[in-house]
Amino acid sequence: MTFDFCLSNRNHCSRAFYRTMAIMMCLLTTSSAFATAEYQPTAGFDVAWENNYVTQGRDNLDHGGIAWAVANIEQNDLAVYAIVGRADQVNYVEWNLGLEYTLHLTNNIDATVGYQRLEFYGDERCSDNEFFGALTVNGLTWFVPAVNYTYATEAGGYFIELSIHSPWEITQHFTLTPYIVQGFDFQYSSEEHNGANHFQFGLEAEQKLNDSMALSAHISHSIAQGDIKQQASADDIQGSLDQTYAGVHFKLSF
Repeated sequence: MTFDFCLSNRNHCSRAFYRTMAIMMCLLTTSSAFATAEYQPTAGFDVAWENNYVTQGRDNLDHGGIAWAVANIEQNDLAVYAIVGRADQVNYVEWNLGLEYTLHLTNNIDATVGYQRLEFYGDERCSDNEFFGALTVNGLTWFVPAVNYTYATEAGGYFIELSIHSPWEITQHFTLTPYIVQGFDFQYSSEEHNGANHFQFGLEAEQKLNDSMALSAHISHSIAQGDIKQQASADDIQGSLDQTYAGVHFKLSF
C-alpha cells in the first residue's frame, strides 16, 4: 500500500529523521553530564538501510527500500546535521538539512527544538520546511517516555507521536529495546481526518563494537488507524494498510 508521491512525501520526514538519527538523539537527550562545562565538538557519521520506507504508518515508495547517510556535528547541546536518502529500486532521492538544540529542563527531563529543510527528487519535485520538538523523560527504571511534535509549513499541519522505549542491557555492549508508538495526525499527512493515525511497536537491538562504533537493527510493525484508513478509502487504495519493515544502522562517532 503506497500513497501519492507529493501528498505522502512532502510531509513525512520526521519519522525518517528520528529513525536514522536515533543514536544522535540519544546523545542529545542524555548529555546532562556535559551541562556544567564547555566541551569539544563531536562529529558522527551514520549509514542505514530499510527494506521499506515507512513513515507515519505509510509506505512512501511503490516498491523497494531506501539507504541513508547522515553526518552531524554537536557542541554544547547544539547539533547540525545533513541527511541524504536514496531508494534502491525506484527513482527517489531525499535531502534533509537542519539544526536542533537540547534544553535540560530538570535532571530527568530534556526538551529538544529544531528546524529542518526537506528536498525531494523523483518523478515529482517537492520540498517542505519542518519545525519540531521533543520532550523526553529520563531516569525511570525501565521506561523512557517521550512526546515528539512536528509542524510542516507546506501542509500547514502537525503530527504528534507518543512513545515508550524500554532499553534492556543484556551485556555491557549489547542492548535490546522494545518500544511502542502512538501517532496522531492533524492535517499533516492528510487533510480530511484529524486524530489517531497509527499504532506501532517493534524491537531495536544495538551492539557496541568499540567506543566510537556501533551496529544496530530493528524490526517494526505499524497498524493503520483512522487517518490512514480514511486516506486510503478516498484514494481507492486496496489491500492491507498495515506495515511490517526492518532495517540496519551503523554509527561512527569521533
